[in-house]
Amino acid sequence: MNGFAWGAFGVNLAAAAGAALAVMLGTFLIALRKGVHRIVDVAWGLGFAAVAVVSYAMSNGHGEGTLRVLATVLTAVWGLRLAVHIGRRGRGHGEDPRYEAMLAKAPGNRGLYALRKVYLLQGALVWLISLPVQAAYYLAGSPGGWAWAGTALWAVGAGFEAVGDAQLARFRRDPANKGRIMDRGLWSWTRHPNYFGDFCVWWGLFLVVCADPAVAAVTLVSPVVMSLLLIKGSGKALLERHMEGRPGYAGYRARTSGFFPLPPGTVRRG
Repeated sequence: MNGFAWGAFGVNLAAAAGAALAVMLGTFLIALRKGVHRIVDVAWGLGFAAVAVVSYAMSNGHGEGTLRVLATVLTAVWGLRLAVHIGRRGRGHGEDPRYEAMLAKAPGNRGLYALRKVYLLQGALVWLISLPVQAAYYLAGSPGGWAWAGTALWAVGAGFEAVGDAQLARFRRDPANKGRIMDRGLWSWTRHPNYFGDFCVWWGLFLVVCADPAVAAVTLVSPVVMSLLLIKGSGKALLERHMEGRPGYAGYRARTSGFFPLPPGTVRRG
């Protein structure tokens, strides 16, 4: 595919960085006032939505109309749903134990430490992971097979994530399940349906730009980084360290796939 607007894309990179930074700095100020840094998790989804909206505005006169709308809708729907879900889940709770433990070891000013290690880092990750979204606004030509395949994969991921989150929330609302391990519905197919959903969403958004090999090569880093975060970083690996030792978790782990969905009862140690 020819006609990718590399120059305009370069300008967009700066605008998207500004959007991600603005969301994170605004969230940091709110967190300082509230004394709770867990709200940065809400800003994660909002940051991607902000990048999409800013990129749509910046790309006026470039790219292809349908593809620009598609990139905006897919990214904003995913980001806003995630932000609302996390906001509701955390309402009325105190600090997230992850941030509590991290800030307890902070040298010097805890606020500045959180700004560097949490907010600015997450802002940089939003910018990096959103590269395929930003690039989609500057592709020439109508959406083709790659774009619709990516949309289909995005739909699988968004559905998996939303259903998994809803099933877990419903499970936790039942007092009879207090202290029990969620092993029903999608959680019987994979120990992390929400993380697997994220994985599909971002590989799907990457596929949208694969019609242009050069753009695909430049933006491949984005889904790779997201996959590493979900599987090896702050997603699956961190959560499972936290879950170790809980009654029933060893059995659940032995009979349930660690990431990619498999039929219930399949023994997986991943």
